[in-house]
Amino acid sequence: MFGRAALALAILPSLAGFSFAAEDGRTIQIIVSRAKQSLTVYDDGKIIATSKVSTGKPGHDTPTGIFSILEKRKYHESNIYSNAPMPWMQRLTWSGIALHEGKVPSYPASHGCVRLPSGFAKTLFSMTERGAHVIIADEDVAPVVVRHPFLFQPTTDVQILSDVPLRPSKKTTGPVELAMNNPDRSLLVPKPEPLVRTPEESQPLRILITRRGDRELVADVQTMLTELGFDAGVPDGFAGEMTRSAISGFKRWKNLPSKGTLISKEMLAALYAAAGREPAPQGQLYIRQGFKEVLSTPVAIRDPERELGTYLYTVADIDPKNGQAVWQAIGLRNELSDGTRKRLGIAPEASVLEATGQSVLDRIEIPTRIRTKINDMLTEGTSITITDNGVSPETAPQGTDFITLTR
Repeated sequence: MFGRAALALAILPSLAGFSFAAEDGRTIQIIVSRAKQSLTVYDDGKIIATSKVSTGKPGHDTPTGIFSILEKRKYHESNIYSNAPMPWMQRLTWSGIALHEGKVPSYPASHGCVRLPSGFAKTLFSMTERGAHVIIADEDVAPVVVRHPFLFQPTTDVQILSDVPLRPSKKTTGPVELAMNNPDRSLLVPKPEPLVRTPEESQPLRILITRRGDRELVADVQTMLTELGFDAGVPDGFAGEMTRSAISGFKRWKNLPSKGTLISKEMLAALYAAAGREPAPQGQLYIRQGFKEVLSTPVAIRDPERELGTYLYTVADIDPKNGQAVWQAIGLRNELSDGTRKRLGIAPEASVLEATGQSVLDRIEIPTRIRTKINDMLTEGTSITITDNGVSPETAPQGTDFITLTR
């Protein structure tokens, strides 16, 4: 703890009154502003370091969005640009975007990476862990504390004594047992000690809530076809040869046109009816932990014709005694094209960016069993990304957190 705090104070002496609670780096957030050519490091919502940077020049723009540190190397050479040296490299995408030491002329000059001054690059490297969030935005953004019933809270580790009325005891001697209702938490009865989590199970959850796309629809079709006796293969969301063959067989069974769109609205309606299912809701919730997929399930989005926007919510701190998580929000500007709006069924209205996205949280409904599961797994550094943009192509099946591109 002292080493981490001393390191931060060496960078920003004016922050000498701050305390640093996140010894393991799970609550570190790095925010890069392309407009200001600056980088700010937050820990538990507090600024602990700042630096100037150089982002991508015209023709080699640095993408904006929500990233995580995927890989760290003290020395790396570019696989794209003539083995250019990239000391203190912290990878953000497998397609070539990273934080690293380089020339920083106070204006955009890189080929897409975020260049850092030499001394600061080494310092930042020592402060982070794989999985730490990096937010790259056009404007200067900062985390804001947000409270909302939608946001998950940890399962409490205490039980309050029953609210049973006092009863007279027939005993006249010896100890008397009383049921008490007292707000003093010192009288709370602790639950049994929870099971010890493995290092992987202690990793923060990465939760993505977005609109269902073609892959989720195809996975549903594969599952229902298999249930009906058609071998559609593994429900992976990709319409391969086995899936296409199963769809053709179903269409013959229901006397549906074999030509035209592979998965038509008519075919879907017939399939849901045959499987005895209601159509899935508009949203999908994904969970990863330690760069590995944990869960994928449909969720409801009310008023789906309205844009969600892009927001990141992060647990900055947890008080396990009181069962309270402190959530912080960052809103990112995300302009959708007319074509994207039409494809997603979003009304062509102006984008609205809120500081904390409270109205967006009001529109998402998560099944109780899923909420309970997440509450039980909640740790500091757990994050929720809400976006219209779906699962980015930069999000690999394994080996990344969810990467959300806003440009």
